[in-house]
Amino acid sequence: MNTGLVWFRNDLRVEDHEALKIACEKHKRVIGLYCFDPRQFQKTPYGFHKTGKFRAKFLIETIEDLRNNLRDLHIPLLVYHTQPENIFPELVSNYEIKAVYFQKEWTQEEKEVENAVKGNCRDLEFNSFYQQFLYHPEDIPFDSFNEIPKVFTEFRKACEKKSQVRDLIDTPSGNIPDDTFENTEIPTLNDLGFENFQQDERSAFPFKGGENNAMKRVREYFWESRNLLDYKNTRNGLIGTAYSSKLSAWLANGSISPRTIYHEVKKFEKEHTSNQSTYWLIFELIWRDFFKYVSLKHGNNIFKPGGILERSYTWESNKESLENWIAGNTKYDFVNANMKEIAATGFMSNRGRQNVNSFWAKELKQDWRIGAAYFESLLIDYDVHSNWGNWMYNSGVGNDPRDRKFNIESQADRYDPDGEYQNLWLKN
Repeated sequence: MNTGLVWFRNDLRVEDHEALKIACEKHKRVIGLYCFDPRQFQKTPYGFHKTGKFRAKFLIETIEDLRNNLRDLHIPLLVYHTQPENIFPELVSNYEIKAVYFQKEWTQEEKEVENAVKGNCRDLEFNSFYQQFLYHPEDIPFDSFNEIPKVFTEFRKACEKKSQVRDLIDTPSGNIPDDTFENTEIPTLNDLGFENFQQDERSAFPFKGGENNAMKRVREYFWESRNLLDYKNTRNGLIGTAYSSKLSAWLANGSISPRTIYHEVKKFEKEHTSNQSTYWLIFELIWRDFFKYVSLKHGNNIFKPGGILERSYTWESNKESLENWIAGNTKYDFVNANMKEIAATGFMSNRGRQNVNSFWAKELKQDWRIGAAYFESLLIDYDVHSNWGNWMYNSGVGNDPRDRKFNIESQADRYDPDGEYQNLWLKN
């Protein structure tokens, strides 16, 4: 049978999914594949699990949701706890797969896995798609990625003026029912090397993974509570679920596309009202795009000590400083509270991230890449481009034209004037 394979990676949804749509158009039978790659759960050279327990749990929930949504389309999702290049040849042989469809990635580790798969399946047709952007790479007003501006504002204004966000891609109708596929098990937390844990009741992100939960959050934040209308004023909050959209985790693993959010905002504006807050959510989606284009432009420089500026800083790497920073045992209560929050929940506000980053890199002058790797391990909403882009930005080796250093005490006075947030995390 003419079979197409959709290889899911950071695009864990069925809506607005070009690879899935094209596969269903070109093949009578389509199957999905997701691999829990053991390399993603090993320790990095910095000593942290590449994927820690919080993101691992969110990922498991996401894959369960994806399997159910694909099942509604009569598309099976085969799940394996192995390296993709090891399972591909067997699947190609067993199911007579003619072509593979997947999201285009460009950072080094993702490309190495892709190349390994291609090396083991030389006769297979590979089709990749840019489907993680708000503004599609073919639509941005720059002739090449090398022309991406250094400064966000230039990028944003050019895109807003000369580019349009594409319409959503229809969800395919799916397969003819077929029960000839093997049953595969989704790994547990224990399988991935972690113990089960209870969610901290103080968490600002008490949500579950998956496309359905992403859309549930959109409905709640936009249409039910209408918190979207106050987003610009509350986005620097520190406590609770309402201070920001919290959509970043679902965006990070592709449970929802930025275009879906954009068009939902536009629908909301049409049916209710538009204000600075509705625009500001789109503004933040453009920031997300910007960091993806920065990594497309600069490649592995986003992981190097001097960042994209290739600066020759001499970064320090002090074990005691790292232990105190991670434990929330620094001279600033505001830093300490934020570090205790991320350790307990896998989440931290944007305001907190900027402050603990600035303290680590600008005040302690410690290697910013250690901090970025720690965030990579813990953050539920880890995205390679946003995480490393923001860490460069706040460490003086990225896209900040002003090279700012945060005054931690004044930040605490401004954003936690009554000490409510600090008390929440330091008094328990």
